[in-house]
Amino acid sequence: MKIESLYPPHKANMADKKDSTFKDEFLSNINIDENLISIIVAVVVIFITLGIFFLWRRKKLSRRSVLVMGLCDSGKTLLFTRLLQNKFVLTYTSMKENTGDFISNKRSLKIVDIPGHERIRAKFYDQYKLSARGIIYVIDGVTIQKELRDVAEFLYTLMTDLNSISYNLPVAIVCNKQDQTMAKGSTVIRSLLEKEMNMLRVTKTSQLQSTLDGSDKNTFLGKKDKDFSFDHLYPLKVEFMETCAMNKNADNPPDLESVMSWLAKVA
Repeated sequence: MKIESLYPPHKANMADKKDSTFKDEFLSNINIDENLISIIVAVVVIFITLGIFFLWRRKKLSRRSVLVMGLCDSGKTLLFTRLLQNKFVLTYTSMKENTGDFISNKRSLKIVDIPGHERIRAKFYDQYKLSARGIIYVIDGVTIQKELRDVAEFLYTLMTDLNSISYNLPVAIVCNKQDQTMAKGSTVIRSLLEKEMNMLRVTKTSQLQSTLDGSDKNTFLGKKDKDFSFDHLYPLKVEFMETCAMNKNADNPPDLESVMSWLAKVA
């Protein structure tokens, strides 16, 4: 049976035209909505990006401390005093931190002299590391060969922590007491440290693997299958420099220019 249209031919055509117009308007509205959604998404992304940038900037600006670290008798406190007061003072083993403000490029840095005694240095480091903007690691250039194991192990522990918590702070390794005849220069000290830390890395990694299923990639320093090198610690920025903070002769002032230039970059 043939079913006739409910509409006369001309009315049926009008109905089809109305349906077609409605579809066109609907599709047009969809296109407008898609464009509007794209604009809204772009604006939201911009605001989120700006928010992240300002939070990062604020966090960076809140980090105004430079931690001076190293073994006892390496010259940390004298270096601290020279930088802040530009004078020589007799120092002794500290059992608490020393703090002071250092102005560079019209910006203020808080210099924190962390005690070098092995029983308390970790406590003070944990207290100040969240505000750290950089680290100065002081080494006695005269006694480095005798204290090499301790110097390297403390530095290894420090850098492992910096690497695992993703601080990526700049580190200045200061080879101190260069005014003394028996002092080793920065090139020699760097070579000694790299060899010692290479052996430490093998030992530490083996110990970690014996207690865990596998070594955490964040605690491994340098590049695997290659001898340890400070050049392989990227994005950690490590610089070696030489100083002689001990000199009391006014005609031959202590050489702190390299440290002060480094502080200027950090500020």
